[in-house]
Amino acid sequence: MQPGIFQEASRCLALAQPAEKCAAVASLNAAVQTGDFSWDTDTPVPNIDTVGRPERPALVNPSQVPRRRLGNPAGRVALLHAIAHIEFNAINLALDAACRFRDMPEDYYCDWLSVAADEARHFQMLQQRLLDLDAEYGDHPAHNGLWEMAEQTADSCLVRMALVPRVLEARGLDVTPGMMVRLDAVGDQQSCAVLQIILDEEVGHVAIGSRWFAWCCEQEGKEPGATFLELLQSRYAGSVRGPFNRTARLLAGFSEAEMKALESGA
Repeated sequence: MQPGIFQEASRCLALAQPAEKCAAVASLNAAVQTGDFSWDTDTPVPNIDTVGRPERPALVNPSQVPRRRLGNPAGRVALLHAIAHIEFNAINLALDAACRFRDMPEDYYCDWLSVAADEARHFQMLQQRLLDLDAEYGDHPAHNGLWEMAEQTADSCLVRMALVPRVLEARGLDVTPGMMVRLDAVGDQQSCAVLQIILDEEVGHVAIGSRWFAWCCEQEGKEPGATFLELLQSRYAGSVRGPFNRTARLLAGFSEAEMKALESGA
């Protein structure tokens, strides 16, 4: 019997151990890419609070996450650990996007499961870099801001597409080049190479969010640019600060009007 796409995605979401989760996600994506699955639309939507994560790292307030000075190996470990935590959360975010919203076109689910597989691969690359530096994921505390946004946007695919890929994940497009410059300055070209792969592929992930945000807006008769800016005011508690990686954001589906509004602080 072919695996059910929603049952398997929900199972991957619930897995707690990173290695097991990454392997299961890769297997599910391979099945989806070859068409070896079934559309089990009667599978229940998972509860938002049943996401699987390991016992470590400890989750703390963002102010308690250690500062990352890159002049020594410990600082690089702390930075890479923070990015690995983002990528682990991104696996769960992509899986949840595929599990939760059941009235989308079939391509939507294939897109987000392919994103989950990419995020799993990114996590594994970062975990290997941590091991190279005699560390591993879980050694440092981390915060839960990414998943908290998943909880806050569980009611609407349109809102989820606006605020997770196009705000939180798009932030990575802005800050990753600067991280690479800092790592290169201290001679850590191996980590730079990993971050370059992640940056290149995250442009495509944010573009997927932009695509499905626009689709949701079309279904609801809303103009995407104005709707995005309105949601930043009404549903996002933080602020979207520059400087922005304009080139990457435009490639990822942001319009010139959106970029001008973000750059002006509108």
